[in-house]
Amino acid sequence: MTKNKIGWNFDNSYARLPHTFYTALSLNPVESPNLVVLNHSVAQALGLDSDSLQSEAGIAMLAGNEVPDGALPLAQAYAGHQFGHFNMLGDGRALLLGEQITPSGDRFDIGLKGSGRTPYSRGGDGRAALGPMLREYIISEAMHALGIPTSRSLAVVTTGESIIREKELPGAILTRIASSHLRVGTFQYVAQWGNEEEMRILADTTLARHFPNFNGVPNRYIYLLQQVIKRQASLIAKWQLVGFIHGVMNTDNMTISGETIDYGPCAFMDTYDPATVFSSIDRQGRYAYGNQPQIGGWNLTRFAETLLPLIHEDPEEAVNLAQEAIQQYPQLYYTNWISGMRAKLGLFNEEEQDESLIEELLGLMQQHRADYTNTFRALTLDKTEDTVLFGIKEFENWYNKWLARLDRQEESKATCQQLMRDNNPAVIPRNHRVEEALEAAVEHDDYSVMERLLVVLANPFVDSAKQEKYTTLPEPTDCPYQTFCGT
Repeated sequence: MTKNKIGWNFDNSYARLPHTFYTALSLNPVESPNLVVLNHSVAQALGLDSDSLQSEAGIAMLAGNEVPDGALPLAQAYAGHQFGHFNMLGDGRALLLGEQITPSGDRFDIGLKGSGRTPYSRGGDGRAALGPMLREYIISEAMHALGIPTSRSLAVVTTGESIIREKELPGAILTRIASSHLRVGTFQYVAQWGNEEEMRILADTTLARHFPNFNGVPNRYIYLLQQVIKRQASLIAKWQLVGFIHGVMNTDNMTISGETIDYGPCAFMDTYDPATVFSSIDRQGRYAYGNQPQIGGWNLTRFAETLLPLIHEDPEEAVNLAQEAIQQYPQLYYTNWISGMRAKLGLFNEEEQDESLIEELLGLMQQHRADYTNTFRALTLDKTEDTVLFGIKEFENWYNKWLARLDRQEESKATCQQLMRDNNPAVIPRNHRVEEALEAAVEHDDYSVMERLLVVLANPFVDSAKQEKYTTLPEPTDCPYQTFCGT
C-alpha cells in the first residue's frame, strides 16, 4: 500500500511564513504504536480512507513515526499570558504536520499532540498520557455535537511507552484537526520578538485564511480585530449556555478562528454556581465559570495590543481605534448570551423583563444547588417535578411568570417546546461518566465504556431510554471534582 492511498492532500502555508514563526522538526518515533480510537466521520470529511489509516503505515503516521506524503512537520512558536503572567511558550509537545485540503476545498491543520520534545518543551518530555488524550477526544466530540466551534480529534494511538507524571502512565498521541492553530499567543510572540513586517505577514495570512472578505474595508487590521471579537463573543456565550468550563483560558489557548482548543482541565458544570472551578491549577478561580466572559475580553485586549502598529501609524489614534473595537465586546457577548437564554426558555421575541426572568431562575438554581442541564431539560419536557426546585414557593412564582411570558407570544406551546428541545441538551459529558470511561480504557484496556458514551454524546438533543443513565448526577462526595492539565 502506498501512502497516497490514505488520501493525504497537504498544503503547508504556515511553513512558508518567516522561519521565526516555527521550527522545522524531525519526528520522534515511538516504540510500539497501536490505534485505539479512530474518528471515521472526521476521516471521511477530511477525504481520508479509514481502512488505510488503520493499516500499519497509517498508524505509523498517526504516531509520528513516519511523515505523510506532502507533510512538513514543524513546531509553532507562540507566547501567552498564563494566569495573567506573560511567557514564551510554543508547541512543547506537539507538531503540525501540515494543512489537509479536503475534497470540498476546506483547509484543516493536522497536528500530533504528545509527539515528543521540541525546542519549546521547556524541560518537558514532550509526551502525553493516554487519559488526557482520550479526554480531549471525548470532550471535543461532545462540543461538536452541541454545535460549539471546536478543534476535533481524528485518532488516538498508544505508544507502547510509559511516561512519568505523578506515577507511571501509558503514553499516547492524539491527532487533532483545527481550522488553524493560530492563537492570540501567536500574535503576542511576533509582537514581542518579531518586527512590524512579520506582524503584517501574520495578520495578512490570518485574514486570507479566516476572514477573506476583507477586500474593500477601510482598515483591514481593525476588521481583523472586529471579526475575532465577534467570534470569541459568540463562542464564549455558547460555553456559558451549556455550562462548559474551559479551565485554562490563557491567551495561548484562545484561537483566532473562534474555535475551542486545548482541552486540558476542562469540565461541564453540574449544580449551577458561577464560582465553579474544576482545574487543580486554578487556585484563585481566575477561570471560573462566571469569569469566562470577562477573561475573554481581557484576552482580546491583549490581541488588540499586538495589532496597534498595523492599525494606524499614529500610536494614539491606533489605541483609540482598538479601544473602540474592544468596547463592542461586552454588548456582543451579552447579545449572544441573552438570545441563547431566551431560546433555552422558549422565547421567540424580546421583552424588557427577560433578563430579570433569566437571572431570577439562575439565582434560584444557585441557591438550591439545582443541576444546570437537568433544570432546563425539565422545563423543556414540562417535568418540573424532576428538579430540586419543585415545591419551592419562589420557584412556583417564577414558573407562573414564565408561563405568562410564553402566553404573550404568538407561537404555540409545541413550537416553543421545540425551540427549547433544540437548545437544551438532554445529555452532556458528565464528569463522572467521562472519568468512568477513562478509567476503563486506561486501567483495564476496555474502550467499550467510552464507545457507548460517545454514541450518546453524538445526539445530545435527543431524548431516549439509553441516555437516561447519562443524565444522572454523581453520588455526593466530600472530595470536590478536580481536573488536571495533563502535561
